[in-house]
Amino acid sequence: MQKRSNNVSAPTTEHQQRATAELDQLCINTIRTLSLDAVQQAKSGHPGLPLGAAPMAYVLWTRFLRHNPLSPKWPNRDRFLLSAGHGSMLLYSLLHLTGYDLPLDELKNFRQYGSKTPGHPENVLTSGVEITTGPLGQGFANGVGMAMGAAHLGARFNRLGYPLVDHFVYAIVSDGDLMEGVASEAASLAGHLKLGRLIYFYDENEVTIEGSTKLAFTENVQKRFDAYGWHTLTIEDGNDTEAIDAAIREAQSVEDRPSLISVRTVIGYGMPTAGTRKAHSDAPGDEAVRETKRKLGWPEDKTFYIPEEALTHFRASVEQGAQAEAEWNKLVEEYEQEHKELGAAWRTTMSPDLPAGWEDHLPSFADAKPMATRAASGEVINAIAPALPMLVGGSADLSPSNNTDIKDGKSFQAGSYEGRIFHFGVREHAMGSCLTGISLNGGLIPYGGTFMCFSDYMRPAIRLASLSEVQVIYIFTHDSIGLGEDGPTHQPIEHLAALRAIPQLYVIRPADAHETREAWRIAIRRRDVPTALALTRQKVSHIDRTRYASADGSQQGAYILAEAETTNGQAATPELILIATGSEVGLVLEARETLQKQGTPVRVVSMPCCELFDDQPQEYRDRVLPPSMTKRLAVEAGARLGWDRYVGLHGDVLCLDRFGASAPGEVALRELGFSTENVIERGRALLKR
Repeated sequence: MQKRSNNVSAPTTEHQQRATAELDQLCINTIRTLSLDAVQQAKSGHPGLPLGAAPMAYVLWTRFLRHNPLSPKWPNRDRFLLSAGHGSMLLYSLLHLTGYDLPLDELKNFRQYGSKTPGHPENVLTSGVEITTGPLGQGFANGVGMAMGAAHLGARFNRLGYPLVDHFVYAIVSDGDLMEGVASEAASLAGHLKLGRLIYFYDENEVTIEGSTKLAFTENVQKRFDAYGWHTLTIEDGNDTEAIDAAIREAQSVEDRPSLISVRTVIGYGMPTAGTRKAHSDAPGDEAVRETKRKLGWPEDKTFYIPEEALTHFRASVEQGAQAEAEWNKLVEEYEQEHKELGAAWRTTMSPDLPAGWEDHLPSFADAKPMATRAASGEVINAIAPALPMLVGGSADLSPSNNTDIKDGKSFQAGSYEGRIFHFGVREHAMGSCLTGISLNGGLIPYGGTFMCFSDYMRPAIRLASLSEVQVIYIFTHDSIGLGEDGPTHQPIEHLAALRAIPQLYVIRPADAHETREAWRIAIRRRDVPTALALTRQKVSHIDRTRYASADGSQQGAYILAEAETTNGQAATPELILIATGSEVGLVLEARETLQKQGTPVRVVSMPCCELFDDQPQEYRDRVLPPSMTKRLAVEAGARLGWDRYVGLHGDVLCLDRFGASAPGEVALRELGFSTENVIERGRALLKR
């Protein structure tokens, strides 16, 4: 890998050193006072981290970070993550000063409705923000995912003399970040994978909201990360810019380990409450702001003051960034000439458009027999993988059960980063967060599998993926009590409802192999939002699509699978509508057969994705569920929550509002009410109301 130069050279004379030190201090205090003024004006925020961490951020952003403020998404930029997202004004100050599309008025509007400077950074809202952070530990794990994605792309495309992908992933993490379990999971994985282009700054100020970290956090962090396989350094004085500079250079030179640079800082540096929990959050007050500015040698009567010399120095990033991107674009052009096939593959991989014809590879399942939808999903993955080289993923140690392996995809490991199969280990939470990072790094469509009941371990990551608007595909198998003997600890009950409650997340529970194929079609097409697939462990009936409606209807979220008929097979007005998802669709089809033979015309609606159905025009929704047809029974082996809006006041829900039972799957389903006989009985009772 070619080495690259940093943005500035070390000063060569005593005069230059002194002038540089003075300019450095001016710029650092500009960051500090901008952050302080914004928090005070908003009357809320977290001034402590920006004031303490300003020196390390300044050195990184002006001497090392390769970025282009006028082109925030160019692929080979360095990534900077503020995992300690509560210190968001540090990032907003840097973005404004270095020339991103974040005017000073937005800083003055910090934490106000409609501003681009929310309380915690949001990547879809603010130019230059790489990832939505705030819940501690998430940014840490997101960065590991970004480094994984970059390592994979680099292994696939970099060639001698052509380092198309050689960027670093930097982050500032806090004491709180390192207490969170997800950070430990991700750190362990990163060390195992030897992700050398991952460099984190640990803002070791030893203060949390409750007080000293000694109240609950007395471990030796450096030794813990040494044990994980990280390269660790310690800077005793967080204001020592040259020590920070030297540490970054050393970390960059370590190519076989991620680096943690512990920087001992004073929270709220310069404030009257510096070094205490009172400096962590909330506006300091007008008098405290004035006192802080006095200590920093700053004009007390000026707010949002940016010295011209400081702004000029920061804005050098615009020209430097444009030059860096231009040089990289030229490199790509030369690469495409010398490596034509790889160059074309690079363009395809990095394009926001999907490869032409990829849907032609989806399996037809024309001759399929009863099979678990997890097995059907595995067949879909392997059918489309050759046409979608950007599709990568794996499982939290459950690939044989989740059916997530790509045949001949090779394992992604240190030394073989070109592998498409990611092994996350028993680390569901880190897996979820890493998937978001892989997606946001660019060029890849990541998926990750586990049992549906363990989606609870991943929920914070899933929620942030939805908020961040990233394409991630979650494969949740063993989706009901039908999984059987593992019992209530592993049988999901409330999980479908809980996942459906997350805005922008589509939860798709296919009924058979055909609907599973369509679920994957939907998930791959959704380029800017996540999708969760809920799949069975047990075999489900293969729905005869020559007799019933095509699974293409899944593209609307719900569709009429079987229309009401008279006993002689003529079309009829439904007297009862049966609605079901997943494995229960076959059940209601059986019940329909009996009820129709007995003279009751029944419509069956398959609803694999409630959210997608809700997105359809009212006219379509009324056609599937006519308002005049009020006798509706919804059947799903999960919690009732959410189904009342589909069945209405005169309908009913056959659901499961208790924990399951350890028994063979078919026994558990039958004993807990999911039998043809019970569906028929509930339907008849509904008709008598």
